[in-house]
Amino acid sequence: MGAQDGTLNGLFVVDKPQGVTSHDIVGAVRAAVHMRRVGHAGTLDPMATGVLVVGVGNATRLLNVIVDHTKTYAATIRFGQRTTTDDADGALVDMPRAAALPDVGMIRDVVSQKFHGTIEQVPNAYSAIKVHGRRAYNLARAGEHVELEARPVTISRFDVGDARPAAAANGDAVLDVDVTVTCSAGTYIRALARDLGEDFGCGAHLTQLRRLAVGDFTVDDPHVVTAHTKTREYTNRDGERVTRAHAVLDVPADDMAAHLIPMVDAVREAMPTIAVSRDEARDLRYGRWIAGHVDGTSAAVVEDDGDVVAIVEQANGKTIRPTAVFPAAR
Repeated sequence: MGAQDGTLNGLFVVDKPQGVTSHDIVGAVRAAVHMRRVGHAGTLDPMATGVLVVGVGNATRLLNVIVDHTKTYAATIRFGQRTTTDDADGALVDMPRAAALPDVGMIRDVVSQKFHGTIEQVPNAYSAIKVHGRRAYNLARAGEHVELEARPVTISRFDVGDARPAAAANGDAVLDVDVTVTCSAGTYIRALARDLGEDFGCGAHLTQLRRLAVGDFTVDDPHVVTAHTKTREYTNRDGERVTRAHAVLDVPADDMAAHLIPMVDAVREAMPTIAVSRDEARDLRYGRWIAGHVDGTSAAVVEDDGDVVAIVEQANGKTIRPTAVFPAAR
């Protein structure tokens, strides 16, 4: 099961519920498998649901590769209102209704013209991007002015689906539009919603966001671990009663190993692999370069027993070198 000495090494695909952070999911997995070496690839906002890839043991070294994979999202954009965070968790921003709500044909036209390929995107101030060592959302919540620079992102798919006229909770007439987006790492779907709203002069924000896939890891993966959100009350150090949401895994702790994607399968889903001999495996584990060629980052695997040896890259025209090595399976 990808374990050495009772320690799990591999990936979990967790279907994150709404209302908890990605860190909450990591904490729930850590408690279930009784390991401290646990991390995730690619943060999901509390309001978002869907695929969160969680690595345990040696597989945490794969997370920096997986975080750069393309992502696919299903979302609902509400035209007619804007919020501070560009999603439903933010406060409504007062804005004059400068234009009528668009229809779905108009939205599809603008998307096809302006939101495909590589575009420049300015993330929302309430994002996890660091500004002088501090998270932008912490600065924004403290009332500080946050101005983030535009960055290139790539949109390879932006399908506009069903549209439904509706009335918001405050009575505003709005249009809810379902979309599916496949994009490069670092793309903010809520920023796409904001920018579409600005194009039509009516404002827009996300009301739902679900991540369907991170690279080859999908929400319908047979290994998927579902979870739910549970609230609890406690007294903080100031004596105040506080209510907080936390994540509860739907898989019993004793059954978690059955949902693990073992190391060899994890690396094959995460990156290209190359076959190496046992002698080459020994050299790589000692940090030595071996003859060969790889494109980008690859994983070296001893094919006859599925032992994951190292993450490798090209050193020069004839040799490859290890950038991370893994202990031999026992």
